[in-house]
Amino acid sequence: MGHCRESEFKPLKIAVLTLSDTRDETTDTSGAFLVDAITAAGHVLADRRIIKDDKYQIRAVISAWIADPEVQVIISTGGTGFSGRDNTPDAVAPLFDKPIEGFGELFRHLSYVELGTSTVQSRAIGGVANGTAIFCLPGSTGACRTGWNGIIKEQLDARHRPCNFVAHLKAPSQE
Repeated sequence: MGHCRESEFKPLKIAVLTLSDTRDETTDTSGAFLVDAITAAGHVLADRRIIKDDKYQIRAVISAWIADPEVQVIISTGGTGFSGRDNTPDAVAPLFDKPIEGFGELFRHLSYVELGTSTVQSRAIGGVANGTAIFCLPGSTGACRTGWNGIIKEQLDARHRPCNFVAHLKAPSQE
Protein backbone atom coordinates (compact mmCIF):
# COMPACT_ATOMS: atom_id res chain seq x y z
CA MET A 1 0.00 0.00 0.00
CA GLY A 2 2.81 2.38 -0.89
CA HIS A 3 0.44 4.91 -2.43
CA CYS A 4 -0.52 6.26 1.03
CA ARG A 5 2.53 8.27 1.97
CA GLU A 6 0.96 11.67 2.56
CA SER A 7 1.58 13.37 5.86
CA GLU A 8 -0.54 16.44 5.16
CA PHE A 9 -4.27 16.86 4.88
CA LYS A 10 -5.42 17.68 1.33
CA PRO A 11 -8.78 19.40 1.04
CA LEU A 12 -10.92 17.76 -1.61
CA LYS A 13 -13.68 19.27 -3.74
CA ILE A 14 -16.87 17.40 -2.90
CA ALA A 15 -20.35 17.63 -4.45
CA VAL A 16 -23.51 16.62 -2.57
CA LEU A 17 -26.63 15.37 -4.32
CA THR A 18 -29.92 14.84 -2.49
CA LEU A 19 -32.46 12.64 -4.27
CA SER A 20 -35.97 13.33 -3.09
CA ASP A 21 -39.42 14.00 -4.42
CA THR A 22 -40.34 15.99 -1.30
CA ARG A 23 -37.29 17.76 0.16
CA ASP A 24 -36.00 21.25 -0.52
CA GLU A 25 -33.12 23.31 0.96
CA THR A 26 -35.07 23.96 4.18
CA THR A 27 -36.07 20.32 4.81
CA ASP A 28 -32.99 18.49 3.51
CA THR A 29 -31.39 17.56 6.84
CA SER A 30 -29.31 14.76 5.27
CA GLY A 31 -27.74 17.03 2.66
CA ALA A 32 -27.21 19.71 5.31
CA PHE A 33 -25.45 17.20 7.56
CA LEU A 34 -23.13 16.17 4.71
CA VAL A 35 -22.32 19.79 3.82
CA ASP A 36 -21.53 20.58 7.46
CA ALA A 37 -19.43 17.42 7.87
CA ILE A 38 -17.51 18.07 4.66
CA THR A 39 -16.62 21.64 5.59
CA ALA A 40 -15.90 20.76 9.24
CA ALA A 41 -13.39 18.17 7.99
CA GLY A 42 -11.63 20.87 5.95
CA HIS A 43 -12.90 19.93 2.50
CA VAL A 44 -14.51 22.28 -0.03
CA LEU A 45 -18.14 22.03 -1.14
CA ALA A 46 -17.92 21.98 -4.95
CA ASP A 47 -21.68 21.92 -5.54
CA ARG A 48 -24.94 20.92 -3.89
CA ARG A 49 -28.17 19.99 -5.60
CA ILE A 50 -31.54 18.49 -4.80
CA ILE A 51 -33.30 16.65 -7.61
CA LYS A 52 -36.16 14.20 -7.99
CA ASP A 53 -35.33 10.52 -7.67
CA ASP A 54 -35.38 9.98 -11.42
CA LYS A 55 -32.86 7.63 -13.02
CA TYR A 56 -32.07 9.94 -15.94
CA GLN A 57 -31.82 13.14 -13.90
CA ILE A 58 -29.50 11.32 -11.49
CA ARG A 59 -27.28 10.10 -14.34
CA ALA A 60 -27.20 13.57 -15.91
CA VAL A 61 -26.03 15.32 -12.73
CA ILE A 62 -23.59 12.59 -11.67
CA SER A 63 -22.14 12.33 -15.20
CA ALA A 64 -21.61 16.09 -15.37
CA TRP A 65 -19.80 16.03 -12.03
CA ILE A 66 -17.69 13.03 -13.08
CA ALA A 67 -16.58 15.03 -16.13
CA ASP A 68 -16.02 18.25 -14.13
CA PRO A 69 -12.34 18.72 -13.19
CA GLU A 70 -13.50 20.69 -10.13
CA VAL A 71 -15.32 17.73 -8.54
CA GLN A 72 -13.18 15.00 -6.97
CA VAL A 73 -15.84 13.30 -4.82
CA ILE A 74 -19.61 12.91 -5.06
CA ILE A 75 -21.80 11.94 -2.13
CA SER A 76 -25.48 11.30 -2.76
CA THR A 77 -28.21 10.78 -0.21
CA GLY A 78 -31.51 9.08 -0.92
CA GLY A 79 -32.96 6.59 -3.36
CA THR A 80 -31.08 3.51 -2.14
CA GLY A 81 -34.00 1.51 -0.74
CA PHE A 82 -36.46 -0.91 -2.32
CA SER A 83 -39.46 1.27 -3.12
CA GLY A 84 -40.51 1.90 -6.70
CA ARG A 85 -38.99 5.41 -6.54
CA ASP A 86 -35.56 4.26 -5.28
CA ASN A 87 -33.38 4.51 -8.39
CA THR A 88 -29.95 5.63 -7.20
CA PRO A 89 -27.96 2.36 -7.42
CA ASP A 90 -29.57 1.49 -10.76
CA ALA A 91 -28.73 4.94 -12.15
CA VAL A 92 -25.21 5.30 -10.77
CA ALA A 93 -23.62 1.82 -10.84
CA PRO A 94 -23.34 1.72 -14.68
CA LEU A 95 -21.24 4.90 -14.51
CA PHE A 96 -18.50 3.31 -12.35
CA ASP A 97 -15.13 2.47 -13.85
CA LYS A 98 -14.52 0.44 -10.68
CA PRO A 99 -17.07 -0.38 -8.01
CA ILE A 100 -16.01 -0.19 -4.37
CA GLU A 101 -17.73 -3.38 -3.19
CA GLY A 102 -16.40 -2.98 0.33
CA PHE A 103 -18.18 0.35 0.79
CA GLY A 104 -21.68 -1.11 0.66
CA GLU A 105 -20.62 -4.13 2.67
CA LEU A 106 -19.04 -2.06 5.43
CA PHE A 107 -21.91 0.43 5.45
CA ARG A 108 -24.41 -2.37 5.99
CA HIS A 109 -22.24 -3.86 8.73
CA LEU A 110 -22.08 -0.53 10.58
CA SER A 111 -25.79 0.02 9.98
CA TYR A 112 -26.60 -3.47 11.30
CA VAL A 113 -25.09 -2.52 14.64
CA GLU A 114 -27.48 0.46 14.76
CA LEU A 115 -30.63 -0.91 13.06
CA GLY A 116 -30.46 -4.67 13.08
CA THR A 117 -31.68 -6.67 10.12
CA SER A 118 -33.48 -3.72 8.49
CA THR A 119 -30.11 -2.84 7.00
CA VAL A 120 -30.57 -5.56 4.38
CA GLN A 121 -32.88 -3.13 2.58
CA SER A 122 -30.04 -0.65 2.07
CA ARG A 123 -28.53 -0.63 -1.40
CA ALA A 124 -25.75 1.83 -0.50
CA ILE A 125 -22.97 1.64 -3.09
CA GLY A 126 -19.64 3.24 -3.92
CA GLY A 127 -17.36 3.41 -6.90
CA VAL A 128 -14.82 5.42 -8.86
CA ALA A 129 -15.35 6.99 -12.29
CA ASN A 130 -12.87 9.22 -14.11
CA GLY A 131 -10.88 9.74 -10.93
CA THR A 132 -14.01 10.75 -8.99
CA ALA A 133 -15.03 8.80 -5.88
CA ILE A 134 -18.79 8.32 -5.62
CA PHE A 135 -20.63 7.26 -2.47
CA CYS A 136 -24.40 6.70 -2.53
CA LEU A 137 -25.97 6.76 0.93
CA PRO A 138 -29.54 6.23 2.13
CA GLY A 139 -31.67 9.33 2.67
CA SER A 140 -31.86 9.46 6.46
CA THR A 141 -29.61 11.83 8.36
CA GLY A 142 -28.59 8.93 10.62
CA ALA A 143 -27.47 6.90 7.61
CA CYS A 144 -25.46 9.85 6.31
CA ARG A 145 -23.84 10.23 9.72
CA THR A 146 -23.00 6.50 9.78
CA GLY A 147 -21.53 6.58 6.28
CA TRP A 148 -19.53 9.76 6.82
CA ASN A 149 -18.21 9.08 10.31
CA GLY A 150 -17.75 5.34 9.86
CA ILE A 151 -16.15 5.23 6.40
CA ILE A 152 -16.03 8.25 4.14
CA LYS A 153 -14.30 10.78 6.41
CA GLU A 154 -11.23 8.57 6.89
CA GLN A 155 -11.11 7.40 3.28
CA LEU A 156 -11.00 11.03 2.09
CA ASP A 157 -8.13 11.94 4.41
CA ALA A 158 -4.72 11.55 2.72
CA ARG A 159 -3.14 10.87 6.13
CA HIS A 160 -5.29 7.81 6.86
CA ARG A 161 -3.31 4.56 6.96
CA PRO A 162 -2.82 1.99 5.66
CA CYS A 163 -4.72 3.32 2.65
CA ASN A 164 -7.31 5.84 1.47
CA PHE A 165 -8.86 7.00 -1.79
CA VAL A 166 -7.09 10.35 -2.15
CA ALA A 167 -4.27 8.99 -4.30
CA HIS A 168 -6.85 7.57 -6.74
CA LEU A 169 -8.65 10.87 -7.33
CA LYS A 170 -8.15 13.31 -10.18
CA ALA A 171 -5.97 16.27 -9.29
CA PRO A 172 -7.84 19.49 -8.58
CA SER A 173 -7.23 22.51 -10.75
CA GLN A 174 -4.80 25.06 -9.37
CA GLU A 175 -6.49 28.33 -8.49
